Amino acid sequence: MSEYRVAHLEEIGEISDGREPWRPVRHHFGITSFGINTWTGRKAGDRIINEHDEEGEDEELYFVSSGRARFELDGERVDAPTGTFVFARPGVKRTAFADEPETTILAVGATPGQVYEPAGWELWAPFGRLYQEGRYAEAADQARDVVAAHPEYPGLLYNVACCESLAGRKDDAIEHLRLAIEKSDGTRSYLEGDSDLDPLRDEPAFQALLAG
Repeated sequence: MSEYRVAHLEEIGEISDGREPWRPVRHHFGITSFGINTWTGRKAGDRIINEHDEEGEDEELYFVSSGRARFELDGERVDAPTGTFVFARPGVKRTAFADEPETTILAVGATPGQVYEPAGWELWAPFGRLYQEGRYAEAADQARDVVAAHPEYPGLLYNVACCESLAGRKDDAIEHLRLAIEKSDGTRSYLEGDSDLDPLRDEPAFQALLAG
């Protein structure tokens, strides 16, 4: 296997959850040590980066690779033409908008002092809207082929298990939780407090997962 890969931005297929489309750069290259993706605002005024902070966890570095962006960092506006880097420490509330059409921002993130574990959120995101709308069985059905193709991502497995739990598919949900924990034992910490898994709590197999 070659020790390097090359791809032009346009060769990385876009993913969308109904908001701004992004290109899953990390997943495309199989990077396992840090997260990296790009987002594109098609029209001037589009929100490219959804407002969020990292809740005391990830550091994030943004790079405006084309167009012109406007960042808002803890309420302060920052003009960011092509070639601008913007670094946000954990806890900083951040968002960004396109000031020109086809503005693309590259984002790199990781948690200081922790080994990066890819969770597969990029692949789950297109199905997240169905989950938000309460269409749990539909979300699980549509994500099935993606889960089968990428069983290495514990976050993807876990989210599908939550949908299966809420859809009454207890055996499927428990099996996907088991696989998620096999990939990352840290997944077990979510089981006790996640209300999505309440339908499973009386199941002996679920109790066994909780007990470890």
